[in-house]
Amino acid sequence: MIVLAAMAAAAPAAALADTPRELLTTAAFQAPDKARALALVGQAISAADRILAKRAGDHEASLQRGIAIGYRGKLTRSRSDVKASLVIFERLAAQNPRDAEVQMAIAGWHLGAIDQLGSFLARTALGAKGAAGQAALDRAVALGGDRAFYPGLGALLHIRTDHSDVAQARKWAEAAASSRTPTTLDGLMKRAAISILPALRANDGKAAAAQARKLLPFGKLED
Repeated sequence: MIVLAAMAAAAPAAALADTPRELLTTAAFQAPDKARALALVGQAISAADRILAKRAGDHEASLQRGIAIGYRGKLTRSRSDVKASLVIFERLAAQNPRDAEVQMAIAGWHLGAIDQLGSFLARTALGAKGAAGQAALDRAVALGGDRAFYPGLGALLHIRTDHSDVAQARKWAEAAASSRTPTTLDGLMKRAAISILPALRANDGKAAAAQARKLLPFGKLED
């Protein structure tokens, strides 16, 4: 259910380092099938656990572990994993409400659950709420500064969630198109935003939403 992109530069599989971020980015965007994606997610959890065993409470490892558990829950349809990931994100948000990455993780959790299950089932089975997801998404983009990652991912999530609200998605996509790309992932989200801009400028929210689904984590495995 989590649509956060592991927030790291995507590395070629052949040159993959074993950090949780890199493992999760490869799983989300480069894995050729679900089995490989799950294997990478499992490696990311193990890597995060090793870090936390040495440095309990490490923010980076905790965040990536939460994302990994959420990814595993999405891929295996494990309700317990999906719920466990939100507990981690909410704990991190309580520690620092202005952490843009954590806010994006929370946004992705709520909005991803609704996209996958529908609003009624997502709410009753998981407690996912569209309003909570949108509020977190707004905060993440506002807190993300001038990096392309936040408005780019924001545009993808927003149009996928509500293909009728083209104006907001276009505003964020336009912002991403002119924002800085200090990391490879910023570049990835900038290119994704630019790729949906023609549909948004044509006011074709459905086409933009369909494109967005393919550009989000595991989109290529959901054909």
